[in-house]
Amino acid sequence: MVIDIAFWALGLVAVLSGAAVFYVDSMARATYALALSFVAVGLQVLFLQQNYVGVVTILMMVMEMAVMAVYMVMFMGMNPALMPMSMVHGNRTAVVVAVTTFLVLAAGILMVDWPARRGSPPADVTMALGESLMGPKMLVMAVVSPVMVATIVAGVVLAARRTRYDRFGDDLSRRPADDPQPGGVGR
Repeated sequence: MVIDIAFWALGLVAVLSGAAVFYVDSMARATYALALSFVAVGLQVLFLQQNYVGVVTILMMVMEMAVMAVYMVMFMGMNPALMPMSMVHGNRTAVVVAVTTFLVLAAGILMVDWPARRGSPPADVTMALGESLMGPKMLVMAVVSPVMVATIVAGVVLAARRTRYDRFGDDLSRRPADDPQPGGVGR
């Protein structure tokens, strides 16, 4: 009973935070809402006993949203990433496309003759799914992931023209900060 309630609550969180992506008024908030939606979906997948897929979904989406947030701050600065803006573009066209897509997919679900199941599922469904998705490249992906994160961090560090030591001095005691662009944290 508790598991059922948690599953449906996570579904509600996933839907509401997914809708919040189009309701909030900044790119940063939309990024965090999308991350929350995917984490809720990943937790639901864990409830379905698909541990590998659930954990990979959570890790992948959290990292993706973190990278997106880093790039927003790197290229836009924190203030523009939080400034109000519309996250909906071409609203009428988007609604028509979404409703049409839903109707076509729903009609396909209802009208197609689904094949009868042949065989039985493997003893360890998670292992079989992992092998199908990654095959022999699992070790490569496990090694490449930290290298990619290190590359992103190094790129951000190297791309920063000024650091906190430039703004606050060598001992970080200069007040107020010497910000070349007003309106930042040191306003």
